[in-house]
Amino acid sequence: MALRILILGSNGQVGWELQRALASIGEVTAHDRSRCDLTRPNVLREAVASIKPQVIVNASAYTAVDRAESDSANAYALNATAVGMVAELALENRALLVHYSTNYVFDGSKTSAYLEADAPNPLSIYGASKLRGEQAILQSECDHLIFRVGWVFSCRGGNFIKTILHTAAEQHSLRVITDQHGTPTSAELIADVTAYAIRDVLARRATGGLYHLAADGETSWHEYANFILEQAQMLGARLVVSSAHPISTADYPTAAARPLNGCLDTSKLRKAFNLVLPDWRIAVCRTLAELLGSNP
Repeated sequence: MALRILILGSNGQVGWELQRALASIGEVTAHDRSRCDLTRPNVLREAVASIKPQVIVNASAYTAVDRAESDSANAYALNATAVGMVAELALENRALLVHYSTNYVFDGSKTSAYLEADAPNPLSIYGASKLRGEQAILQSECDHLIFRVGWVFSCRGGNFIKTILHTAAEQHSLRVITDQHGTPTSAELIADVTAYAIRDVLARRATGGLYHLAADGETSWHEYANFILEQAQMLGARLVVSSAHPISTADYPTAAARPLNGCLDTSKLRKAFNLVLPDWRIAVCRTLAELLGSNP
């Protein structure tokens, strides 16, 4: 009998890639928010009851970081309360719950990459609501995999790569923050690692728990932007500007504070699942080739 997998939040960057990756290990049912609104407990319960999944993968989240500062009720409803409900249903159905959190649970004051054991201290409502979701899963005592991720990109939806390409094609100046660091990580990599981890955990070759998931390497938003521009021009993109001007976080105030250091240490993940993670530039180049209509 095929492994029954329920994906929640299937229309997002990660949710979309999960449909492809998880089809290789089981029978996938994918719901976006229009079909299964996680903030409506009865709808969520009915969805789980009808499928009786052995794995629930929650890729649904409130991700509007700045808007969350003035919309905290909705951010907490989706990122915390709803996650707690999903965890309870996973426990009731003896299902493995896979959930995605964020590097924004940290304040960025550490000088090296963050370990899973480092104390969270979110600077924003978004980060705090995602941390509350993590805590709800732990309190439920359901079987789980929690992956903290950050700087996610893909060909689908809105993300930094698309913003840079659009701005560089339309405006005569491009200013990008240079003192925030992290690791661009493709939704494709996140989905593929998820499939691999689910298989190993269910086969008892590895244990569940909290893991940091990111591509290899690190960069700043400014360096990332210039890499995008350099590669885009090599692929023949017509851009008004060829490089970004560096600015500090203080020069670009936002409603929500961001951690200056968003780097995640992935050694626990790599050891547990015997993984080699690719350099972040590889997937960025492939994504640009696809977006610009060239062959990778």
